[in-house]
Formats: sequence, C-alpha cells, structure tokens
Amino acid sequence: MKKDEEYGGSNPYQCSDKTSVLQEARVFNETPVNVKRSTHVLTKILYLLNQGESLGTKEATDVFFAMTKLFQSNDIILRRLVYLGIKELCGVAEDTIIVTSSLTKDMTGREDQYRAPAIRALCRITDSSMLQAVERYMKQAMVDRTSGVSSAALVSCRHIAQHSPDVVKRWVAEVQEAVQSDNVMVQFHGLGVLHQIRKSDKLAVTKMVSKLISSGMRSPYAICLLIRIVAKLIEEEDSSASERSRLIEFLEAMLRHKAEMVVYEAANAIVALSTTTSRDLVAAIAVLQLFLSSPKPTLRFAAVRTLGKVAMTQPAAVTACNLDLENLLQDVNRSIATLAITTLLKTGSEGSIDRLMRSIAAFLNDISDEFKIVVVEALRSLALQYPRKQAVLMGQLADMLRNEGGLAYKEAIASTIITIIEENPDAKEKGLDHLCEFIEDCEHTTLAVRILHLLGKEGPRTSRPARYIRFIYNRVILENAAVRAAAVSVLARFGAQCPDLLPNILVLLQRCMLDTEDEVRDRSTYYHAVLSTRDAALIARCILNPPMYSLSSLERALLSYLSSDTSKSFDASCVPTAPPPASAASLTSSAASSITAAISGGADVAATPAQRQEERTISTHDKYAERLAAIPAFSGLGPLFKSSQPVELTESETEYVVRCIKHTFLGHIVLQFDCTNTLNDQLLENVSVVVEEDGVNWQILHTLPCPSLPYSTPGTCYVLLAIPEDMMSTTGTFTACLKFQVRDCDPITGEPETEDGYEDDYTLEDIDINVSDHVSKAQRSNFAAAWEELGPGSELEDTFALTNLTTLAEAVTQVTNFLGMHPCDRSDKVPDGKNSHTLYLAGTYRGGQSVLVRAKLALSDGVAMQLTVRSTDSAVSEVIASAVG
Repeated sequence: MKKDEEYGGSNPYQCSDKTSVLQEARVFNETPVNVKRSTHVLTKILYLLNQGESLGTKEATDVFFAMTKLFQSNDIILRRLVYLGIKELCGVAEDTIIVTSSLTKDMTGREDQYRAPAIRALCRITDSSMLQAVERYMKQAMVDRTSGVSSAALVSCRHIAQHSPDVVKRWVAEVQEAVQSDNVMVQFHGLGVLHQIRKSDKLAVTKMVSKLISSGMRSPYAICLLIRIVAKLIEEEDSSASERSRLIEFLEAMLRHKAEMVVYEAANAIVALSTTTSRDLVAAIAVLQLFLSSPKPTLRFAAVRTLGKVAMTQPAAVTACNLDLENLLQDVNRSIATLAITTLLKTGSEGSIDRLMRSIAAFLNDISDEFKIVVVEALRSLALQYPRKQAVLMGQLADMLRNEGGLAYKEAIASTIITIIEENPDAKEKGLDHLCEFIEDCEHTTLAVRILHLLGKEGPRTSRPARYIRFIYNRVILENAAVRAAAVSVLARFGAQCPDLLPNILVLLQRCMLDTEDEVRDRSTYYHAVLSTRDAALIARCILNPPMYSLSSLERALLSYLSSDTSKSFDASCVPTAPPPASAASLTSSAASSITAAISGGADVAATPAQRQEERTISTHDKYAERLAAIPAFSGLGPLFKSSQPVELTESETEYVVRCIKHTFLGHIVLQFDCTNTLNDQLLENVSVVVEEDGVNWQILHTLPCPSLPYSTPGTCYVLLAIPEDMMSTTGTFTACLKFQVRDCDPITGEPETEDGYEDDYTLEDIDINVSDHVSKAQRSNFAAAWEELGPGSELEDTFALTNLTTLAEAVTQVTNFLGMHPCDRSDKVPDGKNSHTLYLAGTYRGGQSVLVRAKLALSDGVAMQLTVRSTDSAVSEVIASAVG
C-alpha cells in the first residue's frame, strides 16, 4: 500500500471480474436509486468494455434495461455515465429503442449538461426509419446558442451520414449557419459536415472552398481542415492551372498565420504535394526550420518528421536545415533525436559521415529497437549513396551488431550488411568477416542460419575461402541441431566449388556423421557420398542447384500419387517450383518502412517481411489450386503449374469491370474472369465470356458461366482451353466478349422488377497468351554450374536489335518480364556507367523442363542483344528463342 501511495495509487478497477460486476448491476433496480453504488458499478462495466471484455446479447440486454431505470435519478455524473453506457451497449443489446423517449426528453430539456451527451447517445441508437421523428430537434440543436450542444449535433450528423446521407443533405442550411459560427469548435465541426455532404460534387466543393478562402475563418481547427481539402483539390488531375495557382497561393499565405498548428498544416500540405518543385519548397522548409528550435517538443517532433519525409525524395532541399538538425541530436526526447539523425543521414554530405557516426554511437543505447531499425535503414541508404564510405559505415554496423538487441534489430543490421555486400563486390570479404565474428556469439537460430547460407553462397567465390571453414565448423561443434544442419550444407557447398578444399571437407563431413541429431547425420552422409563421386554434373544438380519445390504443392502431388496407381514412379517434374525469395535489400527496406509506420501510426510488425512475402505468395498459389480442384470440370487437369497476375480487361470506371487470371496446367489453360457489376439497377444472369482465337491452333473445351451477378458483388466465370501439341503454336491472342442476360431491379433493395430479361453483351480487351504463361521462375544459386550442367547439346543462339529501348536497365526489365524468368547472380542490376551487361535468367518450362538464358546486352542505336538459350529439351530452347524474335 505504501508503494501504491508513492506512485499515486493503484487502479481500483484492475481486479474487476465480469461475472461479479454483472451480479452487482442488480443495484440498478433498487428504488430509490442508490446513486453512489450505481455510479461505481456502472464505471466498472464501462472499464471492462473498454479493456476489451465482451458481453453476450442477453447479458448486454439485461444490463441495458436495468440501466434505463437510472433515468429516475437527476444526478449529473450518473446521468452522463448512463449516456456512455447506452453508446457502448447499443450495438450488442436488443430493443434499445426503448430509451428513445427519455433521450429525446433530455435532448430538448433545459439542462445543457444533459443535452449534448443525449444527442450523441440518441443518434447511436437511431436508424434511418426513426430519423424523421428527431429531424426537427437535430436542426434546432445544430444552431443552438450553446456551443457544446451544437458541436454534439454536428458530430452526430457525420455518423448519421454513413447510413442515411440523403437525410443529412436536407440539413445543409443549418450546417452552413454553423460554419459561420464564432465558436472555433462549432465552425470546425460544421465545415467537416459540409464537406462530407458535398464531397461527391467537385464543383460544389470548389465553390465552398472559394467562398471560405475569400471570407476567412476564425477557427484554426477549421482552417487546418480547409488546408487539407485544398491540398486534395490541387492533387486532382482535372484542376485548371489558374485554379491550382490560386489554391497554392492560399497555402503559402497560411504559412504566415498566427496559429502554429495552421502554419505547420500548410507547410506539411505543401511538401506533400506531388507537383511541388524545389523552388516551391523554400518557404515551407523555412517555416519547418524555425519549428526545429521551438521550445515545444510537439512542434520539434512534427517538423523533423516532415523534413525526414522530404529528405526521402528531395534531400537537397533539406540541406539548409542540417545545422538545426545536428542541434537536435542532444534533444532529451529520444524520438526527436532519432528522427534528426535519420534525416541527417539522408541529407548529409560525404564529409560529414564520420561526425554523424560518432553522434549515433553516443545515443544509440538510449533508444528502443524500433528506432534503431530506422537508423539502420538510413545507414543502408547512405552506404549505397557513398560507396567510398562503406568501410566506415560497415564498421559502425558491426559495432551495432555486437551490442544488445532483439531479433528484428539484428536482422535489420545483417540485411544491411548483406545489401552492401551485394551492391559492392569490394566490400564482400570485409562484410563476411564481420558476419562470421557475429555468429560466434549469435543467440538467434534463424539469423545464424541465414548468415551461414550467405557464407555458402559468397564464401567460395572469395580470394581465400579456406578462412571461413573454421567459423562454419565451429557451428557444428557448438550450436543447436538446426544450425549444425545448416553448417553441414554450407560445408558441402565449399567442397563443391573449391576443389583444393574438397579432401578436408570430406574429412569434416565424415566427423559430422557421428552427430547425435538424425538430420545432421543424414545430410553429412548424403553430401559425403555425392562429393566423393567427383562428378561435376551430379554435384551441381544435388548441391549447388538442388530442386526447389513448393512444399504445399509437393505434398498435394504426393497425396494424389498415393491415392492412384503407384506402380509407376512418381514424376516430380509436374510439381511447381517454390517462388524465389525476396532480395535482402527489399526485405530491409520493407522492414524499416513497417517499423516507421508503427512509430507514427501503430502498424503490426509481429511478422517479418520475409514471412509475410512467403505466406502471401504461397497461399495465393494454393488458394487458386484448391479453388480450381473443387470444380468438377477442372479436377482432372493435374497439378496447377502457374497462375498469372490479374490482367484488367476493362477500365475501372466502366459499368462492368472484368479482369482475367490465366491458370496454366500441363496440357490446359484455364481463363478465370472475375466480374463486377457496377450498375445498381441491373441484375445480370447467366454471365459468361466468349473467347475466340484468330487462328485454329487452340481448342475451347468448356465454358463455365456465372449464374448471377448482383450489383457490387463479384462473380467468376471460366473458360477451359486445350494447349496445342505443337510447342511453336502455344502463344496466341484471343478476342473476348462478355455475354449475359439483364433484368432490371430496384436500386435500393436489389430485387428484380421483371420476370424476363433481355440478352446483351459487352466487348472486352483482347487476351494474350505469351511464352511467359508457360514459364515459371526458378532459383539457381550458382548459374555457372547450372549452365555447364545443361551443356551445349540443346543450345540456341541468336542476335536481336531492341531499337525501341534506350537504356540497359530498361532492356533488362523488359526481357525479364517478357520471358517470365528469374534473374540470377544479381544480374538484374546494371552497374552505373556501363555500356554492356550480361543478364542471366532461369526458369522452368511447363512440363518440368529447366530453361536457362544468357542475354548479352550492349548499347548501339538502341540495345543490341545476343541471346543464348539452354534447356533440357531442344524444343523448349527453340520456343524461348523464337518468342523473342
């Protein structure tokens, strides 16, 4: 108790239990009303509800009806608690309309302290059918002389507008009168309601803004809202140049307003405009620079946060604020100091990096891991911007890696070091040394496994790969089973790529066969047997580029095999490959973005970006596979090989919105058409898509229509195509037409007004089936070994002139997307200042054939390309090479 008194007392409702509190609620039925006990119990109920406790319908109804008896008391505190209870329980309890008369009486009474909360409670339980009964009272309340009552009515209007917008539109005269009020909050709420009424009519919004700009507003809150409305108008494409100029002048004028919140809102709106140039930013940046030295922490935080956003796109514009930002590094608020250092890292020059590193080291231990991750992301951007300073930055990252921190923080640092290694080959060995030192004391299994995987990928390509063997074998001796198994796999990769180390690797693998864990022993035995053969092709196939199947698809294929004839061997070529993992750079960037969002808005960062990417990609494929397998017409097509990205066949503003997804199987393609009817006065029935090919190669086997397509309810129809046996004829263009039967219906209820409809159709965009629809992306961690494994037996080579392309980066993107393959060895990134580049692509052709492409690109009147294709099937090589031509 003494400790509680020192800290200001404990929470008296902390130990409240729902069951006991509901029992105590019987006090509401006492006559006369026990004000003190009722107030205490009602407060407990509201506390439990706000802590996330839920009541059942019967429980909520019983409490609600008991609570209505408290209207017999005139105690102000108890009455206002009753209003809160009504608002909390009205969504769960039944027959809440019973309190309408009591609330209406309080709403129209003389006690001002009752009227405002009564209005809020009444509007929560009122539906569209009851609004006419209270419409007159609401109009009077909006223009009431008491500001609290008027604001309550206006805020309630915004809630009513969500389910009854037409009713609120009839109150526009009273709302306009509220906008002219002298009270700052009434004017603010009135403008919010007026904009909500008119937001669907751009002309009306423009007139409203022009009138308010010319007449002026007293409320700073209302001016802030007006600034946001103006910024939205400026961003709209159909705004004229003169109108946009006048609105920007208003924003610049608000930079000189006497209210600080208005000044900041105007500056924030100007820097956020997509059309803002560096010259337009000068005035806004000057205002934000003044706020950096404000004695108010909120202004300093807002200014540095906004400048940080500007620095991401236009760092030169923020350079003038660097001195003020450096002064904030010693700010007592660590959030402000962190945002200041991250902004400086984006805007600082190469010469200021050493000084910034010292500043980071000074306060890094005082901030949380979430802010540390933001700092790490800023260091990553700086390292990519100034390659000559990567040694200093990597040293700082290594020091941070050795300090205390959680898994997400350590993963961000490791990902940043990996990104630097990938972007700058000169920093590879130094970065690997730092990571090797880290895994000596790493307590996170997933991170240790990831670093070991990187060592297996990059270590054999360094000048002295033998020095990494000690760090790897230490993991076999000292770590848990998962890390030991990963270390064994990495040892095998060193043995596969470094012939001079192979005898020593075989000895180490032989020792690993005595491990206590089955997985470690099995891997050691397997890799030892493969490496002992000295067969380069076998080693490449089993160690350097092993098959990477989608586990869920492999499981489904194995179950299907076991349920059928097992006399034939299992064919793994039909199993789709797993999607290639995201790059370290994208994972680091998305991690920092999610953390930054969490700092400013409370985003969920429980799952890592890598987990979310993998879950999203695999679950999408599985979802399509299960959905198609459940349709009898498609159940015998076999495993799903690939699904394309959705292709829009109509504009998003048209009356019917259709998009197409192409699902590729071994011998068939299923066209899935997702349709949406945007007309609320039509019901579409028997909806189908008729496709026709220009030639005669493709055969349409089956069309599956959508029985009904109501307004705004998505529906799906399908078309099954048989892929031609001739591999050179597996691409084509199809015309598409949406056919359906139309029945007129009531726009409100959606019920058909006629028994019989009429036939109609709607022309769609053409559908292209390209070579990329027959190829899935495949991962090859060692492209050179995979290239040699396929050999020149099925090699095809040709030269092309890509005259419509002007840069190598554009050519890399176009070729990769056209072929639908995965770039290997980071060849999708073109070094700056290069006139030639080699692109390596890997994929799997429909049926399981491996395909590799080497494209040598050079700038010459466009881009010249020498394309070399190798595959396990010469016919596939011919298909890929001819598709480009």
